[in-house]
Amino acid sequence: MDNSIPYLIGVDGGGTGTRLRVESPDGRPLTQAEGPGSSLAQGIEPAWRTILALLERAFGEIGKALPPYADCAMGLGLAGANNPEWAWQFRQRAPDLARLELATDGYTTLLGAHGGQPGVVVALGTGSVGEALYPDGSHREVGGWGYPSGDEASGAWLGQRAAQLTQMALDGRYTHTPLTRAVLEFVGGNWQAMMQWNSAANPTRFAQLAPLVLAAARTDPEADALLRQAGEDAWAIARALDPVGELPVALCGGLGQALRDWLPPGFRQQLTPAKGDSASGALLLLRR
Repeated sequence: MDNSIPYLIGVDGGGTGTRLRVESPDGRPLTQAEGPGSSLAQGIEPAWRTILALLERAFGEIGKALPPYADCAMGLGLAGANNPEWAWQFRQRAPDLARLELATDGYTTLLGAHGGQPGVVVALGTGSVGEALYPDGSHREVGGWGYPSGDEASGAWLGQRAAQLTQMALDGRYTHTPLTRAVLEFVGGNWQAMMQWNSAANPTRFAQLAPLVLAAARTDPEADALLRQAGEDAWAIARALDPVGELPVALCGGLGQALRDWLPPGFRQQLTPAKGDSASGALLLLRR
């Protein structure tokens, strides 16, 4: 890493939120900021607007004006960066930074969780993905196919199923439960509100229902069953990456810790605490 660049910026951008951290070349934390999502699936221009607005806010928090982009190196872990066309467009629209390194938020989560050393992560947020870094330096991804055909065990996956149960209850095909009543109240309280909400639903919107599943699970067998299935799916991702269980495994993402009580016991016993988050992994991406 070129130590003449005064500001190193790590960005973790998912579908729901973005975290940005600024460090000096010697690794000293300087400032940070959080804001809305910057997944490339939500648009290239919106992603850059969010990231640059957070950068300006972060420097404002320490009473400094935004420095010239030429004084900044930026490492980014963004959802959707595994789409080559989106990644190319994102790079094309970048400001004149001293350096830019782009990877998926799953890969930067992997780097952060194990400090750049070999290991496995299962990251559960709006979407889901598994990543592994092996002792020989090779890297593999499992899942990450995106909603609606993938993202098992994610917030979007849970929310979509909660919405589906609610619609069935409104039809009379299913008996209302604490979960479906909570979802119905969340979207507006009646059939028409559910129809209108569902017509505009996307992964981010479905993920807003995931906390309702967690809140209902202690009293609602259907919510409990959804979370247990998510736990099984998360373990399947980890096993696909490391079938013999030789590598440390970290469960990451906004939904990861919330799901711990519903994980299969064998999976729970494998888990190790993450050393850092995706933003710290994005900074490691720069330093490597």
